[in-house]
Amino acid sequence: MLPSAAQPFYISRRRFEELVAEAIEEIPDELWRVVDNVAVTVQEWPTRRQLESVGIGPGAGTLLGLYEGVALTRRTSQYGLVLPDKITIFRGPILQICPPDEDAVRTQIRRTVLHEIAHHFGISDERLLELGAY
Repeated sequence: MLPSAAQPFYISRRRFEELVAEAIEEIPDELWRVVDNVAVTVQEWPTRRQLESVGIGPGAGTLLGLYEGVALTRRTSQYGLVLPDKITIFRGPILQICPPDEDAVRTQIRRTVLHEIAHHFGISDERLLELGAY
């Protein structure tokens, strides 16, 4: 058996999903009540199409989460009878960048969920930078 320090850090898919659910539960009710027609999912890795949709090419970086949908600020009276917007949290990239510690993973998941929720509200990456969100 390898010494514990040599074993790779691992969080099961189920535990990872629990951490995502915890992050969602921590969102204040006042804010969550305004979130409209959004499904949050976990996926192992982003697809090539998902990476390209945000301008990430091969070897250009990684994607921790993705918001796909129509931001609240862009919805018109024509918005209706549509599939839910989708927030995807990517397990592989988050585990890859985090230190081998569940608290670090929990913190990154929370940050990623909040980041993608911000996109649902129409807040761009540039504006999040201006606000000091990351």
